[in-house]
Amino acid sequence: MRRRLFLGAAIAAGTLGHAGAQPADQRLLWIWRDPNCGCCTGWVEHMRTAGFRVEDNLVASVAPVRRMLGIPSDLLSCHAATVDGYALEGHVPAEAVLRLLAEGPAGVRGLAVPAMPTGSPGMEVPGQPDDTYDVVAFGGDGLRVYMRFRGSRAV
Repeated sequence: MRRRLFLGAAIAAGTLGHAGAQPADQRLLWIWRDPNCGCCTGWVEHMRTAGFRVEDNLVASVAPVRRMLGIPSDLLSCHAATVDGYALEGHVPAEAVLRLLAEGPAGVRGLAVPAMPTGSPGMEVPGQPDDTYDVVAFGGDGLRVYMRFRGSRAV
């Protein structure tokens, strides 16, 4: 199991590369998550609805994958993923991922939504107002706000 986890992370992070402007339904998104996490399941469904094919990896600990993907410890949330060589952490909306894949900005290794904002994909709470939150780009150029959302809508 551990070998498969690391092999999958290496393949997803390294050999897929940045594929340019492909439709989402042709992109394979790998996610590593706790099998008991309902919000992660919600995020997976959000990404599938957006057209991504999802390889869902249930693991006891996401920490080894996060280290391998180079996700900064101050950006952690509840699950990690990769798509086309980019790392994703937490409840990143599909709109932000699609923009990242289309633009391929230099110096960006991935996107993160730190913590678990209410209303972000998978974190919807009926009767509760959606939080406004930042999608953070990270990589060789440091950290910067990539997009801002209220719930699942860009603002």
